[in-house]
Amino acid sequence: MENGNKPAIKRLYSLDALRGFDMFWIMGGEGIFIGLASLTGWPIFTWWAGQLDHVPWHGFHFYDMIFPMFLFIAGISFPFSLAKRISNNDSRQSIYKHVIMRGLILVLLGIVYNNGINFNFGHLRYGSVLGRIGLAWMFAALIFMNTKLSWRIVWFSCLLLGYWFLLLLFPAHDLGSTDVFSQTGNLTSHIDRLLMPGKLYLGNHDPEGLFSTIPAIGTALLGMFTGEFLLSQYLNDKPLKKALYLALAAVALMVVGQIWNLAFPINKNLWTSSFVCFVGGLSLFLFSIFYLIIDVLEYKKWAFVFVVIGVNPITIYLTERIVGFTKANKFFFGGLTSIMPATWTPFIEGFGITACAWVFLYILYKKKVFLKV
Repeated sequence: MENGNKPAIKRLYSLDALRGFDMFWIMGGEGIFIGLASLTGWPIFTWWAGQLDHVPWHGFHFYDMIFPMFLFIAGISFPFSLAKRISNNDSRQSIYKHVIMRGLILVLLGIVYNNGINFNFGHLRYGSVLGRIGLAWMFAALIFMNTKLSWRIVWFSCLLLGYWFLLLLFPAHDLGSTDVFSQTGNLTSHIDRLLMPGKLYLGNHDPEGLFSTIPAIGTALLGMFTGEFLLSQYLNDKPLKKALYLALAAVALMVVGQIWNLAFPINKNLWTSSFVCFVGGLSLFLFSIFYLIIDVLEYKKWAFVFVVIGVNPITIYLTERIVGFTKANKFFFGGLTSIMPATWTPFIEGFGITACAWVFLYILYKKKVFLKV
């Protein structure tokens, strides 16, 4: 459909699919592959099972990109939603209100996720995944709305370089460490220990603290750069070439991240600048593949299983925490587990929890029930 002479903003099926692929791993998918590794002992499954856990500090596993890739995807969506609101003649004030309210609601939902409604505020963890997404996306959106591309690039560069220089120049000495990138010696943890109320996730550090939101804004901006490129008229008549350019940009970002890693280690806990580049590049590379296969070559049917998840990501994230699917899994798959050898248990449980969660989301999908923030 069209609004007057303005073309409609097309929703990217590949973006919903990639978001669903991302959420698949934390709604039970990791249990399937950990179970396969335990069941078969095959080297490929054993290696992959090792990728489905966070590294303790420096380094990278696939599981470390689940969260930042979601933020990256949220960034891609923003230029599309902004263009749609502008085409609907929404006022700039209403768009600002939406951006700020969305960011603050995600912060609030993150606190609720951390058992905020228990009202034990002194022992509550205020940092959260949803809070990080809300704040980083909100600030990136405000930058995007108020600057041209050249200044957005300046913002992106200053956020990452500034964060690096601050950590290099101002080590924390309160816990006795002299390593500026260690858990006890870095500025990020020190500032969070000083400013954040309640408890920190690791006691002396919180991976979703206040200060590391600075480089996380860069992750959201990378997504917004991608969305803006997709929305532009550039190479619209050559979508294969557009997908190729996305892939090349992704490789370049990963190379920059690995080179920067030599001086500023890739570290999800600190959300280091090298981590932003490497994981942003990897996220972009995955998106370029999904975009090529689904939106350019139009092979879409296989992606439906992920789309069902991807259109309701906040729903499944909160439901897994508040309700869970363990009892449903025992009800539907407990009998099968009891008659199979014990070596099958991890796989059956992983599959069962994932299947129950997916069916729940499928029912919502068919009923057109979507939780939007």
